[in-house]
Amino acid sequence: MARHPPLPARPAPTAPGTDRADRRLSPLAAALPARVPFVGPEALERAAGRPFSARLGANESLFGPSPLAVAAMAEAAGEAWKYGDPEGHDLRVSLAAHHGVAPANIVLGEGIDGLLGYLVRLYAGPGDAVVTSRGAYPTFDYHVAGFGAALHAVPYRDDREDAEALAEAAHRTGAKLVYLANPDNPMGSWQAPGVVSALLDALPRNALLILDEAYAEFAPAGAIPRLDVADTRLVRLRTFSKAYGLAGLRVGYALAHPSVIAGFERVRAHFGVGRVAQAGALAALGDPAHLDRVCRAVDEARGRIAGIAAAHGLHGLPSAANFVTVDCRSDGAFARRLLEALGRRGMFLRMPFVSPEDRCIRVTCAPEADLARFEAALGPALEEVRAAVDEGPARPA
Repeated sequence: MARHPPLPARPAPTAPGTDRADRRLSPLAAALPARVPFVGPEALERAAGRPFSARLGANESLFGPSPLAVAAMAEAAGEAWKYGDPEGHDLRVSLAAHHGVAPANIVLGEGIDGLLGYLVRLYAGPGDAVVTSRGAYPTFDYHVAGFGAALHAVPYRDDREDAEALAEAAHRTGAKLVYLANPDNPMGSWQAPGVVSALLDALPRNALLILDEAYAEFAPAGAIPRLDVADTRLVRLRTFSKAYGLAGLRVGYALAHPSVIAGFERVRAHFGVGRVAQAGALAALGDPAHLDRVCRAVDEARGRIAGIAAAHGLHGLPSAANFVTVDCRSDGAFARRLLEALGRRGMFLRMPFVSPEDRCIRVTCAPEADLARFEAALGPALEEVRAAVDEGPARPA
């Protein structure tokens, strides 16, 4: 049997902005850096030549999906040759019943990331103003840049997104989109009751508020506002990636007025959510007992992480998500050194990107075995970093 010739080697990548190899790119695409918002743990493992011993950086659910979801996906795998229902009918009907709305209030998407891309494409053309928080979820910023819109960012206040500053920036710039995560990533903070409703009322008439509620299932009572899907100023985003433990499937959904939902039909990939993914999400939604167990385990793990941090002179910030953001009581340089030292000890973690929030590292909630590994690594890592800081730069002889 004849063998295919080997593929030619890929050319070495050049620095962002200097690649002139493909002149067919649009001017907008050619001006963008070739990057992804996050470097995946798999890439970091390949670079290090070894696997992580604890995967605590991506806010996945280490408590796993519902056994009912696993069984449903296994059964659906035999029909993976079929495309998924492009309307996602059964899952949308079940989600509508779960939330007490109509199926017309819901659209499925390839996780919240995919839905964010559709929203930016729908509402923000080249040069249009979009408002977010500086250091908030970077995938949203990635989509805004990708469609040529103008991103305006306001700083956090007291480690949470500043709703008043978002509204002021929206008026100042004439923003078409405003992004707010509640609970927030990367800080784990949440908005007090009434803040989101007040923000809606304070926005310009033609602005659309994107409310990212990826961590809603973990939030305390009162943190998630009861807002009417009849309000055309708002779109709410949910996911099966976090509490339901299905991050590998990429299933998210938007809740909004039917006129907002109908807009997605203009741009969405209608076969983007596959058959196996729909089956897994539908079964997960039908297992509230598993969801309750996961949320209780996350709450216990949040306390455990905070205790580990306190025992080492650090401070775990209050969290309404499935992670705890740990204040290193120093600055961004110290936190980055600590993250690197933990990485050398087999810990996959992340940290906020922007000062002053970058004084922190972020630890995903996990079963006790993983948190014990984190605890065992944290002390030596801190000793290494503190010794390096105390020693300071080498002095000339």
